[in-house]
Amino acid sequence: MATTVRRDVLTLPAAELGPENPLPPLRPLDEAHRLDDRDIRGLPRDMARQLGYEPLRSVLPARLRDGYGRARTPTAFETIVIENERLRVTVLPGLGGRIHSLFHKPTDRELLYRNPVFQPADFALNGAWYSGGIEWNIGATGHTALSCAPLHAARVTAPDGGEMVRLWEWERLRDTPFQVDLWLPEDSDFLHVGVRVRNPHEKPVPVYWWSNIAVPEERRVLVPADEAWHFGYARTLRKVPVPEYEGADRSYPLQGEFPADYFYDLPDGARRWIAAVDADGHGLVQTSTAPLRGRKLFLWGSGTGGRRWQEWLTEPGTGGYAEIQAGLARTQLEHVRLDAEAEFAWLESYGPLAAAPDVVHGDWAAARAEAEVRLAEALPAAAVDAAYEAWRACADTEPGEVLAVGSGWGALEVVRAQYKLPGTPFAESTLGPEQEPWLELLHSGAVPEPRRVGPPGPTLVAPHWRDMLETAPARPLAEYHLGVAQWHAGDLAQAVRSWERGLELSPSRWPLLRCLAVADHESGHIERAADRYAEAFDDLCAERRDDGVVWRGVTAALGREAVGVLLAAGRCAVARAVWDRVHPRTRASGRFRLIEAQLLLAEGEVAAARGVLEAGVEVADLREGDEVLGELWAVVGGGVPLPGRYDFRMRP
Repeated sequence: MATTVRRDVLTLPAAELGPENPLPPLRPLDEAHRLDDRDIRGLPRDMARQLGYEPLRSVLPARLRDGYGRARTPTAFETIVIENERLRVTVLPGLGGRIHSLFHKPTDRELLYRNPVFQPADFALNGAWYSGGIEWNIGATGHTALSCAPLHAARVTAPDGGEMVRLWEWERLRDTPFQVDLWLPEDSDFLHVGVRVRNPHEKPVPVYWWSNIAVPEERRVLVPADEAWHFGYARTLRKVPVPEYEGADRSYPLQGEFPADYFYDLPDGARRWIAAVDADGHGLVQTSTAPLRGRKLFLWGSGTGGRRWQEWLTEPGTGGYAEIQAGLARTQLEHVRLDAEAEFAWLESYGPLAAAPDVVHGDWAAARAEAEVRLAEALPAAAVDAAYEAWRACADTEPGEVLAVGSGWGALEVVRAQYKLPGTPFAESTLGPEQEPWLELLHSGAVPEPRRVGPPGPTLVAPHWRDMLETAPARPLAEYHLGVAQWHAGDLAQAVRSWERGLELSPSRWPLLRCLAVADHESGHIERAADRYAEAFDDLCAERRDDGVVWRGVTAALGREAVGVLLAAGRCAVARAVWDRVHPRTRASGRFRLIEAQLLLAEGEVAAARGVLEAGVEVADLREGDEVLGELWAVVGGGVPLPGRYDFRMRP
């Protein structure tokens, strides 16, 4: 059977993703995977340098995805299926290009953890993320902002003359185009994945990449290392032995109690690989060319919090998962410098591993050696290097039939700078309504004022766009966008001045008032922030035209922020007035039921606040590492232990 590429449809019980949050994300990035500066001292010099290199502080120009819920209905997802006699690969181009399934036909085995549902949760840099499969994480520490976004996809001629699938997009957090080529040679047990990240700019950029592979957690994870860097949600990084650590064999994901990362310290010159095998010695192995240096295990552990997260991300009773990963650096806390007009490229290979079960579940050194021998038999290192060289000769091949369409942001950058990016065309036909104002700024030097009242569109914040905004006519919308770009650049005082100038003339005041309220809150002026949030919400309620998706969404987003700051300022009555004007459907959501409990507590109604939690609250966008439910229960629970449904604790 020659390798085939076809479109198909996958139907899953799925929560609706919902619209993007229309408010620009001005607050510092809420990312659980970070270290304090004092903890960096004493680490290897190259690691310490990369830990401190350009950490992401904001997800601008991306927007937050927090409009999803937890009600699931059967939903059809477009897929791309790549298949030969040995493997069947199912790809979700509309959800970050994730590989949903890697099915080995001769053994009738699914090699990945395949999530039986689509359930977004707040794990990505910009919110919505889902578990399972193989995801491509680019941008900065954390799950990519493209987790639930469409990528461009097309057929391309493979190195062996057959067909392969190219995925590509413009990663906006770092302004770097990238491509992922999925090549399944005829009669091969291994899927080859060629990855290229390019820097088209005249200055270096920080790059982050981790390929994240979900596998069933009832596995042993094997890797050629005797030490690892352990990172837990107490945000400490320390060297530990592998596999035995604190009396438990951590190569078995269920041996740990709390969620944790193990970044393996692979010796220089060692072959790059990681595997996860079941009790029978069967499983998945991933290997790569040398540039993909890092290997990692993430485990949820056996504790109550980790088990609750497993249920939250999938269906109870369907089995848990762990993640084995491969990245450009030793840890996910680092970013790697990519020089001007340069690129990173490597090849990964994914396929089945079959080893002697008594050996791979025995002594660590023998288990590793057994896995490495079986890998060498199935796919020698020389074959991976040869596949890389063959793929590199095809990396610039122009795509053929379009299989899926991503965003228009890459096309906008190509129009602006006339970049030449062979192999990854960003066609002008992909430009859409979100890009139109920026095209006009590019061509006319002015930001067009909106024809109708509504939330402002997305703001571009890269230096070249900020420079154009600086010289654009000082109209209200231009001042709004300029302030957002200045805020992102760290020029906070100028941002405030821009927003204040815009406020003087703007017919729509609430977007600017909200930005100024955030600035007040971040600078410690809580009373002034509360005043501005109250005024912004009043103005929004006077301006909104209907109870449709757009206005309901922006009312929910602004109302949520306003109530939080008003309660922090002790303005319970004003917070209650905001709550009362939020749409009833929004107030019934889990996030706003939690806000209701917090509001009742602030009003002194402890029993009523407890009653809200006892009735059951599902906060769909509960953030990874967020302990708000446990903290609230500790106050209103009357000494009763935290109910299991609210136990999302990820640390001791």
